[in-house]
Amino acid sequence: MIVDLLDKIDSVMYYPILIIVMSLAGIYFTILTKGVQIRLFPESIRLLKEPPEDKQTVSSLQAMLVSTASRVGTGNIVGVSTAICLGGPGACFWMWVMCIIGAASAFIESTLAQVYKRKNADGESYGGPAYYIERALHAPQLACVFAVFLIATYAVGFNLLCSYNLQSTFEVYSFYDPKVTPLIVGLVLAVLTGYCLLGGGKRIVKITGTIVPVMGVSYVVVSLIVICFHITEVPAMFVAIFKDAFDFRSILGGVSGSCLVYGIKRGLYSNEAGVGSAPNASASAKVSHPAKQGLVQTLSVYIDTLLLCTATALMCLASGVERSEAVSGAPYVQNAISTVFGNIGPIFITLAMILFAFTTLLGNLYYVDNALIFLNHKKEPSKKFMRFFHVLCVIVIFFGAIIPMNAAWAMADITMGGMTLINLPICMILGKVAIEVLKDYEKQKAEGKDPVFRGADIGLLEDELDYWK
Repeated sequence: MIVDLLDKIDSVMYYPILIIVMSLAGIYFTILTKGVQIRLFPESIRLLKEPPEDKQTVSSLQAMLVSTASRVGTGNIVGVSTAICLGGPGACFWMWVMCIIGAASAFIESTLAQVYKRKNADGESYGGPAYYIERALHAPQLACVFAVFLIATYAVGFNLLCSYNLQSTFEVYSFYDPKVTPLIVGLVLAVLTGYCLLGGGKRIVKITGTIVPVMGVSYVVVSLIVICFHITEVPAMFVAIFKDAFDFRSILGGVSGSCLVYGIKRGLYSNEAGVGSAPNASASAKVSHPAKQGLVQTLSVYIDTLLLCTATALMCLASGVERSEAVSGAPYVQNAISTVFGNIGPIFITLAMILFAFTTLLGNLYYVDNALIFLNHKKEPSKKFMRFFHVLCVIVIFFGAIIPMNAAWAMADITMGGMTLINLPICMILGKVAIEVLKDYEKQKAEGKDPVFRGADIGLLEDELDYWK
């Protein structure tokens, strides 16, 4: 009964509510910024290579890698596979669409996080949606509600799903015992995550900065190899994607289970554009202009969806292996990679999932720490409380490995949907500030300067800001 209730809430939240809100917000921001996510793509690449002003602070690249670590996760493999198996190949197209327009939302939310970021006693910056809701919108109660949703999403919903997805990759092996293996996987993952949490936020930045690039590049290379081995199937694959994506008779006949809804749901779960998570990492970066971090964050969305999600989708569809509800999730991907790599293929996917799961869990809890500080009157909670809280997180990770698949996905979808329904409308209300920041950036670039931002230049009051005075 509980799983059925969660499924019903999940369905209503995404269709029609979230689909309309996300689409309108993404299109609105794309028009207002004149397609900043496409127009300034080369500038985003250049900024990624810009060295930090101070080696002791979090660089723009490091902040982007932390947000990418949370975005790039088990959803890139299992989420995409589930969308294709249950929604059809057209889900891939709708993931692309939402990625491109969603990147504009990612720019807005990360730029706002930079504008309204706060300064701690050590001079380091922090912030996120809760902070710009409180400071710019003057709505502290709503900011607290958002922080609670963030904790529910990243400490519970996403971590339950991440743990479940990882254990599901072991189902293809002969030693898999549904009564024992999930318990072992959950226990090992929980212990490893708990150990890493003892290192704190800076250790998280260091670990994710090392693992994410290696993990992502290796996965894309293997996917390309599989696609190349099935190169003759590629034309038919793209025909299937576009034919299914524009089969509106089929979509309208069962919208909630269509490729459109699955593409949007799994795309949002994977790249998190507009959810309000990445701004928590964006605010920690030390840059000379807020627009710099906003531009860099658009790349994180592209890396996640256009690169990694697409690698999974094309590899699976090109392989020609059967897709059905029975193999949705990790088995579909493992079957696809086995067509080229044989028995080694599923092992590689399992290793990739372990790395994806590990970095996702660490990135998730980095965000949670920020929300806890906000709820604790902008002060770090006591070590005793954090130790207790991290123990609870570890327990959640353990239980995620043994809960039903539907419950894991529904919990993640619902908590994430709640964040998005708060963050995106707020971004639309405060969007004018981000637009003015972008105009200021482009004006200084046109004058041949390395842009430096001052809040007064766009009419922001000094008492609204900790930085940019």
